[in-house]
Amino acid sequence: MEEGGSEKEVSWWQAIIFGRRPERTLVRIIVVVVVLLLMRNYVLLPIRVQGPSMLPTYKDHGVNFVNKLAYVFHEPRRGDVVAIRMSGEHVMLMKRIIGQPGETVEFRDGHAFINGTQLEEPYVKNPCNWEQEPKSLGSSEYYFVGDNRAMAIGDHYQGKASRERIVGKVLR
Repeated sequence: MEEGGSEKEVSWWQAIIFGRRPERTLVRIIVVVVVLLLMRNYVLLPIRVQGPSMLPTYKDHGVNFVNKLAYVFHEPRRGDVVAIRMSGEHVMLMKRIIGQPGETVEFRDGHAFINGTQLEEPYVKNPCNWEQEPKSLGSSEYYFVGDNRAMAIGDHYQGKASRERIVGKVLR
């Protein structure tokens, strides 16, 4: 013990691994773990892209995060890429919202139409030949579809989803 000091001498390897004050290091570790768990459960949720339906915007097998708090103060908007819970907590689709509650969505000549007006979609890079009859959305329903419209319409998961199925907004 040094004169006037009350700390015992710590070896260099203990200082590197545990710090000079192990009790403070333990408290820091506990705080970091709690913050990470809170973020994981209530704010950011990792999501893996599986399949080519969101190309070229999101790559197949890429990992992104869903902001679960994005829609606390406002509802989802047209053009937002969202995670949609399909079954249970872990089965989700990552799609773009093109139709909002109360609207009618259809595909003609390979273009999306909302209430009869063609939707401008700069994120769609590949033309398509989709034809689909008009579908009316309910008061809490959204219409979602992927960005890769070169895929056959039958190979694409798309359609209506109620507001409570939207988990959050995917971060870019």
